[in-house]
Amino acid sequence: MTAPLRIPNRDARRLWLWANGLAPTPTGPLDVMGIIRQLGFLQIDTIRNVTRAHNHILWTRNQNFREGKLWPHLAGRQLFEHFTHDASLIPADVLPAWKRQFDRLGAHAARHAWYQSGLAREQVQLIRDRIRAEGALSTHAFDTKAESRAMWARPPHKKALDQMWYAGELATCHRENFVKFYDLGARVFPAHDPLPDREAVNWLCREALDRLCVGTTGELQRFWEAMVSREARAWAEGAETVPVEVQSADGSWRMALAHPEIEARLAGAPAPTTRLRLLNPFDPAIRDRARLERLFGFEYRNEMFVPRARRRWGYYVYPLLEGDRFVGRIELKADRAAGWLAVTGFWPEPKVKWATARHAKLEAELARFARFVGIQHVEWRCHLP
Repeated sequence: MTAPLRIPNRDARRLWLWANGLAPTPTGPLDVMGIIRQLGFLQIDTIRNVTRAHNHILWTRNQNFREGKLWPHLAGRQLFEHFTHDASLIPADVLPAWKRQFDRLGAHAARHAWYQSGLAREQVQLIRDRIRAEGALSTHAFDTKAESRAMWARPPHKKALDQMWYAGELATCHRENFVKFYDLGARVFPAHDPLPDREAVNWLCREALDRLCVGTTGELQRFWEAMVSREARAWAEGAETVPVEVQSADGSWRMALAHPEIEARLAGAPAPTTRLRLLNPFDPAIRDRARLERLFGFEYRNEMFVPRARRRWGYYVYPLLEGDRFVGRIELKADRAAGWLAVTGFWPEPKVKWATARHAKLEAELARFARFVGIQHVEWRCHLP
């Protein structure tokens, strides 16, 4: 048997940053759809700390991006909105393979009480009929009330809308000020022929490996979250892949699968820019926390929903990437109306020295980020090591 190809840790980092669009300096002509196709999908999020996550993710890869340049691609049907590991915008050419996800999540929503609306079948039909007759409607067009004030409580009509949305019967046709408008899926999704289920799994696994370049079957399964582990394993057993050993940040080695063109990709992937980058907590490069820690030795968790007293770092904390390593993390707050961006927490990584040049890089990135959202004043409200 041929020995597996060995990929040293620095090469694995370089490859991963290149695959995620983080290798080049983030300048040049803007291609929003090109960025999203490269990533596979774009997570969207309701929280606006300085800017919403989807805007930041795109800006990180091309700083000519401006807020408002994303949603025309949804309204123009180049993207559709659905659920991967979370709410995401997905290129329309994925639709033929997505019927299985509509079926899986629609069935899941129908089974679980959290999603069950409590509305009679006739009432759900009335919601459907209103959308069919009136066109796209938001949740504000309906007036049922939630039964509790719990964080995740939803009014019955919202649960019914979401059940139909998960199943693909309804679709997001556009958003206004981030408010979702629902229309019939048949009127929103571009015409396509769904792939048979096995072919859909094969397609999704191939596309996941194309973007991961190197991964375990668990990472393939988690990329789209559109299948179970045994399906990813079954695909890997018969797929054209290259066995590799990947070195972790701690020096250990781990077996994985690689794209058939792995050697060419390793040879062609450029070294990442030395510019210091401010990554969003929802950035796809850091979404898989186990992979992040294994490759970069960087431990990170999202603490937005962790009680303040139990947080290790802060509420909305941005990892700081310089070259191929994470050099720290920073907490930011902003008041866009008042025109200020404030640093409220700063944590350098152990053994990373923050000399004058690195501080200057951080200040430059903060200034760029502030300009992106129309803020001129950046201030430090915490101790600077």
